[in-house]
Amino acid sequence: MKRLVLVSVGLLLAAAVNAEEIDETLDANADGNVEIYNTSGSVAVEGWSRSAVEVTGTLGEEVEEFIFEREGDTVVVKIKPIKGKSSGGRSTSSHISVRVPQKSAIEVATISADIDVGGVDGDQELQSVSGDITTKALMAEIEAATVSGDIDITGSNMDSEAELTSVSGGISARDLSGVIGLESVVGNVKISGGSFTDAAVETVNGRIDYESNLREGGELEIETVNGKVVVNFIGGLSAEIDVNTFNGRINNCFGPKPEKTSKYAPGWELSFTEGGGDGSVSIETLNGGVTLCKE
Repeated sequence: MKRLVLVSVGLLLAAAVNAEEIDETLDANADGNVEIYNTSGSVAVEGWSRSAVEVTGTLGEEVEEFIFEREGDTVVVKIKPIKGKSSGGRSTSSHISVRVPQKSAIEVATISADIDVGGVDGDQELQSVSGDITTKALMAEIEAATVSGDIDITGSNMDSEAELTSVSGGISARDLSGVIGLESVVGNVKISGGSFTDAAVETVNGRIDYESNLREGGELEIETVNGKVVVNFIGGLSAEIDVNTFNGRINNCFGPKPEKTSKYAPGWELSFTEGGGDGSVSIETLNGGVTLCKE
């Protein structure tokens, strides 16, 4: 038993020795660009009041090179694993925290690493092959995409443009406003809070929930192949509304009743005008019911 304990302690000490701690800082523009690349592990980005970029954390044992440099208005943070090493293992995983000027525009790309962003006012472009993405957005444009992972975004009810895509994972957007596009192949999608002039939501296999305000003259378009759609409008609504299902019932809290598309088919359709009809709402499902209500 003593021999086993000694071996275990030795392995832990060896891992601690091989892992490299980093703590470096570079001057940066207050509203410049920051590009961050990490193969596996995790990336946490936080905005702060200083005109500098700070990187702290631990590099994996099999990292070939840590690049931290400034090129004009752009600061680059890049972790390169030893060529030929697969990502996702303990030996290649690097866990870094990056503090950037609050008004920076950031670009973060990972393969097998989660991304967590907070306090950044500038545009955000976030990509991960196999990792979750969590961020807070203000007034700037934001693009988030992951192949296998969830996306969770919280806004501040100020207008922005958001484009969120997940192949295999759910998407949650809270308190965003302005323009939004969400797309998921396999995963549930939910929009809550905020108000929109243009919202487009699409899934292949997954439920869609929309609990937000649609502004006067706004457009909402929802499509799903296999999944239920629940729409709950917050505040007043003025729109032409069209709902079609190939195989699924329609529940409407506004009053007008849906009709069968054909006596030989299971589909339903619903068309009516709410308020002045300034905007438009289009909902289509192949296999899934639709619920339409308002608060």
